[in-house]
Amino acid sequence: MRAVRLESVGNIFLREVEKPVAGPGELLVRIEVCGICGTDRHLFLGEFPSKPPVTLGHEFSGIVEAVGADTPGFRVGMRVTGDPNIACGRCVHCQRGRINLCENLRAIGIHRDGGFAEYVVLPIKQAFELPLDLDPLHGAFCEPLACCLHGIDLAEIKAGSSVVVLGGGVIGLLVVQLARLAGATSVVLVTRHPGKRRLAETLGATASIDPGASDAINAITAKDGLLPGGADVVIECAGVAETTRQSTRMARSGGTVVVLGVMPQGEKIEIEPFDILFRELKVLGSFINPFTHRRAAELIASGTIKVAPLISQKIGLKDLSEAVAHPPRSGDIKVLVLPGLS
Repeated sequence: MRAVRLESVGNIFLREVEKPVAGPGELLVRIEVCGICGTDRHLFLGEFPSKPPVTLGHEFSGIVEAVGADTPGFRVGMRVTGDPNIACGRCVHCQRGRINLCENLRAIGIHRDGGFAEYVVLPIKQAFELPLDLDPLHGAFCEPLACCLHGIDLAEIKAGSSVVVLGGGVIGLLVVQLARLAGATSVVLVTRHPGKRRLAETLGATASIDPGASDAINAITAKDGLLPGGADVVIECAGVAETTRQSTRMARSGGTVVVLGVMPQGEKIEIEPFDILFRELKVLGSFINPFTHRRAAELIASGTIKVAPLISQKIGLKDLSEAVAHPPRSGDIKVLVLPGLS
């Protein structure tokens, strides 16, 4: 079969490899779609830890082609989405229910072969059924949505809350929808891209700001700003130093900041601890998707979260190496990989 392999940092190639076989407790899944994530580019650049050589791709769904022994509840022909993050269940963090902090965490598409291929092997504990009448492209959004759900859970958004979302990529646009679903009455998206600002407002944002055209902090927090005094919750979704620095300045006193975007490992920013102390801000990191993948699958299956407008481009495996090795095109939100494309 064909698979796109990260062979070492900076080296990613389309290869012919042996088709995998499902063992006990595993499914062989024919990949219908796999999304390109910013983390894939971090892996390519060596900015996120991984175990090459490995087939990348962790935002995937597909059709069960074969089942191994001991796979109750699963059958050939089912559509499934895969939670890529495999916890050991034995370490102190797993025993405390913090499976995303597992000391032995292994991820499909990072530590073991993933979905940038024609087939992937998926443990049944990581598999969640999707309807056969669902648009197959939508299955690729389950994993990023599950990560967003964890951030929303940590934010503890209440009915009537105000929320600022920093970043207009796929994570930011999913968070806008989830924030409104959680009860926020004011949701402000901050991004430089005009098309993403317009799209955000069709998806539920009550306002949007171009940080290149004005002082975004002042536009939000000033007495005549959109949210005088700041937002109840600020969610950083861009994964860049500038917006992470801005995040605490946009929160009201007593507010919450959630860092959801992924910055390169080792990158640092300056913070003002006195401001966090004096205004009693809560600053939280949100890492992957503990116990949220099933909820994400149900939201996608129900159509409650709109994902069709987030699809920017569809490519085949032959174009994938170049796509991962270069920055996304201006205005891209989500590029989907379809192994069935020529």
